Amino acid sequence: MTAEERPPRTGAASDYLALARVVVRQRDEITELQRVAALLPVLERAKGAVMVQEGCSAQDAYEILLERSRDGERTLVEECWLTLGGIRPVRDRRRPAPLAPAEDAGSVFASDQYLAPPRPGPHPGGPPAPGAKGGGSTLLLGRLGMALSAVRDPQGLARCLLDHLAAEADADAVLVYARADEALRLIGRAGLDDVDTARWEHLTRVIGAGARDPLRTGQPLWSEKPEPDEPYSVPDRDRHRWSSQAWLPVTVGGEADELVVVLRSAERAFTPGERELLEAAVQLAAGRIASLDAPAPPRKPSVDSVQQILDTLPGSVILLAPLRAADGTVEDFRIEAAAPESVDVADRRGRQLIGLSVLECYPTVAGTELWNGYLEALSTGRPFAGEPFAYEEVVAGVPQHSSYSLRASRLGEHLVVSWVRHDVATRQEERLSALQRLGNLGWADWNLVTDTVTWSPHVFTIFDRDPAEGPMRLEELPEHVLPEDLADLTGAAQRLLSEGAAIDQPFRVRTRGGVRHLRIVAEATTDAAGTPLDVHGFFQDLSGQRDAELALLDSERAVSTQRGLLQAERKVAARLQQALLPLPAGPVRLAGLSAHALYLPAELGISVGGDWYSAIELPSGEALFVIGDVMGHGINAVATMAQLRFTAKGMIITGSSLTDALTRLNALLMHMASSPAGHTTATMIVARYRPSDRTLTWAQAGHLPPVLVRDGGAEPLARPAGIILGATASPVFEEATLQLQESDHVLMFTDGLIERPGQDLLTGLDRLVIAATSLFTTDRPDNLTALHAALVVQERQDDVCAVHIHLPRAGDPPSQ
Repeated sequence: MTAEERPPRTGAASDYLALARVVVRQRDEITELQRVAALLPVLERAKGAVMVQEGCSAQDAYEILLERSRDGERTLVEECWLTLGGIRPVRDRRRPAPLAPAEDAGSVFASDQYLAPPRPGPHPGGPPAPGAKGGGSTLLLGRLGMALSAVRDPQGLARCLLDHLAAEADADAVLVYARADEALRLIGRAGLDDVDTARWEHLTRVIGAGARDPLRTGQPLWSEKPEPDEPYSVPDRDRHRWSSQAWLPVTVGGEADELVVVLRSAERAFTPGERELLEAAVQLAAGRIASLDAPAPPRKPSVDSVQQILDTLPGSVILLAPLRAADGTVEDFRIEAAAPESVDVADRRGRQLIGLSVLECYPTVAGTELWNGYLEALSTGRPFAGEPFAYEEVVAGVPQHSSYSLRASRLGEHLVVSWVRHDVATRQEERLSALQRLGNLGWADWNLVTDTVTWSPHVFTIFDRDPAEGPMRLEELPEHVLPEDLADLTGAAQRLLSEGAAIDQPFRVRTRGGVRHLRIVAEATTDAAGTPLDVHGFFQDLSGQRDAELALLDSERAVSTQRGLLQAERKVAARLQQALLPLPAGPVRLAGLSAHALYLPAELGISVGGDWYSAIELPSGEALFVIGDVMGHGINAVATMAQLRFTAKGMIITGSSLTDALTRLNALLMHMASSPAGHTTATMIVARYRPSDRTLTWAQAGHLPPVLVRDGGAEPLARPAGIILGATASPVFEEATLQLQESDHVLMFTDGLIERPGQDLLTGLDRLVIAATSLFTTDRPDNLTALHAALVVQERQDDVCAVHIHLPRAGDPPSQ
């Protein structure tokens, strides 16, 4: 203090007064110096930014800042903050012009001219906007710019904004958020207590709100009654409390990663002046926000570390990770970790649950109170504890019912979910009851010390005993056992009680419903001396099983008897067939032709079929060949075959034509329909060979055509008209002729040679043609056997009959 500053000594009181004035003035000077010291770094940083951008000196950078503030009608400190934030300035024509460039930085900040009211005279930008609070907004922004220099963290920035905006914009709370993927994370707040803060700490984007998200559009969003339109999930209980909300993006360098939310309880919309003020305030704060070190986001829990913790916990506890859609909404949850004792309704346990998603495994949870509780706990951080609920899940087509109490709490970006299952004992009892019912058994306990007996409910059903009568004592049991089984049961009981050996003894008892076949399986619990203390075991009703065994035994006896009868019938039919259809030992010469025959009975079944053939030489020197197949098997089929065979030969020998013989044979079968043997049908080929001109004339009745092998090729012959015998009373039959050449082979056969299960006869006929082409090149005796081996690859299900006719070359020796 200089000599001029000392007050004259006019008395003690005057000295003290003068000294006090000096102290006050010096305090003001210190405060002003502190303000200048705080604002000088802002100016220096802004000058440095301009020097980099423009490539100029420090003095030129200062001149540029002054010129920009003058053109934008802003104070110098506002221009500095705007330069540091790299944001688009908002013009405020109510602000005074900046100071002249001649003033230095110290005079600018020390003079407080940036806080001056608007200049007198006409307003540069016209009259103030409706709702604006006059020139006070300019004064407010100036004070805000100065106050921002003292802010050290986002929390202080939120408090600074609220302190300056509360009166001018009716702001009740200010929240500062940072982008967190498709959600918001609270980094600063003012005006909310700890309870309210917990609800606003983490906000997720509303489904379908991407187009109006301020962080995407870069434009502010005003959510006001009567239809609030928040872009993020605001807590329901606060939606009515805060009637109007301003969602203001903080744009730095053209990008917005922070968001300032201003909350008001006033039930009115933001006026244009208030909106302009709020936008300007947030833009003014953008540079300061960019320079702050935001608090580190909460560390995401390590799944491995969480799993290690869960491994030590009892009960059912899991860690859920949210699965989000492109718009940030939670679509599902995935199980990341699980306690060893965790078990779900499908009986999946511990690590078996890891990797499963909630909605894939439990689709009926979607949209329920439980699902909404998950979402609320994840977004608000408030633990969710639901009331006990019943859950039904279909596992392998079987409905499973369970009752649970569940709790969910947020852990970072995850949820920790624990639950208690209330119906384990009930389900075990239900399963035990079902086991007893399905196995037709029930458990029993005999306490030998207290002489008490306990039966499960199904034991009363097994003994057909009224539960009101109580369980049966051990000494009462022999009274109900059949005498034939009493000795064995008594011996087993003595071994159980004296030796403590387990028993498994069948026995029969008399009940009100008749005799029942039972089984007892029991063991004894003994003391240290080996004395039985109690007996526990189960009774099983084997009556149904025993009845089935007796029925099976009766059935086996009946089958054995029937098999004996059928085998006897087969022997008779086989002998009859052998007598009627003798097979020659080798080839037969008939009218210059070499004929071979093959007959093989079916390998499956015990009945003899009705396949047959005939090859004889007629009195005229011609040869007759007949092959046929009677429907059915057994004695009746063999008898019908014998009638057809002898009748056909007799008629043709006596001069009947082939077609006339078939017509008469058809009449014979139609007549047999009224006989005890019943109606039957048959197929047949009748062929006559005239050696003088080598002509083979033949007719058929619904039979497969013969196959001709000539000059290395084979093909079926075209069939003349003819219907199966026994099908109609007025059939039509025609004849066909074939001129044989030397070395020709003609094969007549029944369907057993070519049929296969699941294959039509035409396919089998094609296979026969291919096989005959390669086999019938010579007149060997084993040609038919080789042909059968080539065609039949499984057990024969039908008889096989075939006749092979061959016209040898002149001079060829006869085949052996």
